[in-house]
Amino acid sequence: MSSRASLAVIIVAAGRGERAGAGQPKQFRPVAGVSLLARSIAAMAAACPQADILCVIGEDDRTAYEQAVTELEPGWAGRLLEPVAGGPTRQASVRNGMEALARAPEPPSYVLIHDAARPFVPPDLVARILAQTEATGAAVPGTALVDTVKRVAADGRVLDTPVRAELSAVQTPQGFGFAPLLDAHRLAFAAGREDLTDDAAVAEWAGMVVHVVEGAPENVKITRPEDFEAAERRLAPAPRNRGETRVGLGYDVHAFEPGHAVILGGVAIPHEFALSGHSDADVVLHAITDAVLGAIADGDIGDHFPPSDPQWKGASSDRFLAFAVERVRARGGRLVHVDATVVCEAPRIGPHRDAMRQSIAAICGLPVGRVAVKATTSERLGFTGRREGVAAQAVATVLLPEEADPTEDA
Repeated sequence: MSSRASLAVIIVAAGRGERAGAGQPKQFRPVAGVSLLARSIAAMAAACPQADILCVIGEDDRTAYEQAVTELEPGWAGRLLEPVAGGPTRQASVRNGMEALARAPEPPSYVLIHDAARPFVPPDLVARILAQTEATGAAVPGTALVDTVKRVAADGRVLDTPVRAELSAVQTPQGFGFAPLLDAHRLAFAAGREDLTDDAAVAEWAGMVVHVVEGAPENVKITRPEDFEAAERRLAPAPRNRGETRVGLGYDVHAFEPGHAVILGGVAIPHEFALSGHSDADVVLHAITDAVLGAIADGDIGDHFPPSDPQWKGASSDRFLAFAVERVRARGGRLVHVDATVVCEAPRIGPHRDAMRQSIAAICGLPVGRVAVKATTSERLGFTGRREGVAAQAVATVLLPEEADPTEDA
């Protein structure tokens, strides 16, 4: 996006979230001391530094909303527009937000619609949605289904079995051209269609073509009490009284090929070339992944995601790093710090350093203050000096529970 005025983000936070329990709307419930709404605002603010953000809240939730805003960094809170009251359905709430944006002196060209109950959305997913929205006018993130799906009648009879390869579990944020989506919402309202469950359905009903891009497994929706418990476990620090500190080192390199952007640290950086690789060739995330796996002596990225396997062709590298972090958690440990260095003559890393740190922090479940990104050149020496590619080194620090030495009884 070329300017803040061209993009707006609507965060839908007007629901009651009764399935989550606890007697209050789930978007205002804390996870590790910070409300879901504040976490979702922060995630979208970091991923879309050029956008204004509008929250749609319940009519009686102004006090809870203002409390959530106090949990944000001052710079992010300043990006918030005056909140808008929601309606009786999610569809009505989004329409209210769209109409509020339409009354601005300069309405946005594009809009992202995001659920407040998805606080772990990674920045690279948002970047993919924005790119596809600009290219086609409407894009949503989706993940492949792993279970067979049945269409079932009211009495429990199976009616048919849809082809699983044609199905996708759709997430948010969902991206659209602002004016076409506003027209679609107005048409649906005029026709009495208030039963459409997401904005893609509204757009489809109005005749818009919607494209699905690869979603993110960590972009979960917090819905039930057990989801809050899982989120707490994800963010909670491991016990500090016993354990050992491990350090892992990672290195990766990829060559340039024709293109228009490179993906580094989960951030798309405009450039005259792209990076060549079986996945998205993100050397920074690859190096960090190997560093994390090295810290727990669990092989390397090629062992777990071999380039000979076609399922990883073009895959987003945040999946690799999220997998490595989860391997640490499965051992009862936690990742506590990441330090990455990018080696290249171009593109310039400095203007994108903070976005990269935010992206890496979101994937790893770390505060951004525990993620360092540095950049250097090779003084025009070697392949990076000849501008043939990019290299990256990374160090990951991991805390693991204390284990018995397997050699003690030998």
